[in-house]
Amino acid sequence: MWLYSVLLISSISVPLILSFDKKLQFYKQWKHLLPSLFTIAAIYIICDIYLTNLGVWGFNARYHSNIIILNLPLEEWLFFIVVPYASIFLHESVVLYFPGLRLSRRITKAITISVIIALAFVVLFNSQKTYTVYIFGVLIFALLLSIFDKSEVIRSFFLTFLIILIPFIIVNAILTGSFIEEEIVWYNNSENLGIRFFTIPIEDFGYAFSLILLNLMLIGQLKHRVKNK
Repeated sequence: MWLYSVLLISSISVPLILSFDKKLQFYKQWKHLLPSLFTIAAIYIICDIYLTNLGVWGFNARYHSNIIILNLPLEEWLFFIVVPYASIFLHESVVLYFPGLRLSRRITKAITISVIIALAFVVLFNSQKTYTVYIFGVLIFALLLSIFDKSEVIRSFFLTFLIILIPFIIVNAILTGSFIEEEIVWYNNSENLGIRFFTIPIEDFGYAFSLILLNLMLIGQLKHRVKNK
């Protein structure tokens, strides 16, 4: 059973259909969204291939297609397009209907710096754990960029991410083995902190946050360049 494919289709179907909603008109953002999705996806996929080959994680052939590209199933390649698309759609929908939903600059900066410091200590004391260092390292980088990001998207993203977490937890819990006999994606626990929410490694939350935030900031940059032209 190609359960990984089913999860991806389920994740993208509603956001894709509602992209043509008369009020949201999310499809009009595709000219900025698609270049961002493919750019950020390329970076994450390169790391994904490398870490898969290292044995940091892997994929259960029972649950994905037979199409394997550079040691990654086709579904894993699509993951970096489907999940950010659905997440950004949800973010933009919330912002549209609740335009005032954002933290103050002062609180945003305080949270950002506090998280960076906390993550730096985690990385420092777990330098032998590849997945932990990789994910939290990327997250620190993304948060540092957000401090200088003129779009200030993180002010709202800190809040919209709490909503995005709902579908994320459902999908990722299944991917990591909740509610099914075996996990779709397995992890080498010696390469992570070993802390799980349900069956989800705690690092995955940082993975999702950085993946979506980097896309949102790049989209903001692309919009800014077009506007200036």
